[in-house]
Amino acid sequence: MYDLRTREHALTLVAQGGSLNSVSKQTGISRSAIREWQGRIEPLPRMLGQAAPCPRCLPVPGLPADSAAYAYLLGLYLGDGCISPHRRGGGYYLRIACADAWPGLIGLCRNAITAVRPEDSVYVLQRQGCVAVTSYSRHWPCLFPQHGPGKKHTRRIALEPWQHHVVDEHPWELVRGLIHSDGCRNINWTTRLVRGERKRYEYPRYWFTNVSDDIRRLYTDTLDRLGVEWRDCTRHGRPYNVSVAKRASVALMDAHVGPKY
Repeated sequence: MYDLRTREHALTLVAQGGSLNSVSKQTGISRSAIREWQGRIEPLPRMLGQAAPCPRCLPVPGLPADSAAYAYLLGLYLGDGCISPHRRGGGYYLRIACADAWPGLIGLCRNAITAVRPEDSVYVLQRQGCVAVTSYSRHWPCLFPQHGPGKKHTRRIALEPWQHHVVDEHPWELVRGLIHSDGCRNINWTTRLVRGERKRYEYPRYWFTNVSDDIRRLYTDTLDRLGVEWRDCTRHGRPYNVSVAKRASVALMDAHVGPKY
């Protein structure tokens, strides 16, 4: 029986590019065990009694200690996150999908989870083309009450009053988390006829893509409060993308969000 820290260490070596064979030789753990952990890591039962108290479960509910990290993690969760119950009951897994192409994002995600739940371990599970940044706790549904059955775009997504308070305090962190999960910064181009000569012009643009009307509205309402101009772009006649392309608004986004890395 291996403890959770040992399992996390082995999976980290795999996520860094080690083969199952090389990690097995390095750690002395069988390849079959490491392969099984890539699908899930069972928390030790004794860990449940050692979990840090949840600020939402106190007699007088409070806010996460690091509200800025929570606002960023909320954006990541609404974009590419899910919460699932442990198959034996007693706790929940928070999983945030992060593309392998953005190692910086993986690190930011891990740091945010650690800041929100310092006593809970964070590890990565390698998937094809991405990793699932994962943490186990009894309290993820308390911290993310948007959790529920089915996909997010099939159910109502609304913030609780205490979450609105956090977002009001840290609106850019929410926007940053949403862009880092379901958005991007790219360079668009167009051509114009100038004195009979067609010239090409390039300009940066931020995109946010989410099929949930509620999540898109949360994003655009926050942009409105921050003075960022945006417009809807439809797909098959339905709102789907949110574009930020005006120069002043892009400059604001660059100052507070920036591209993924």
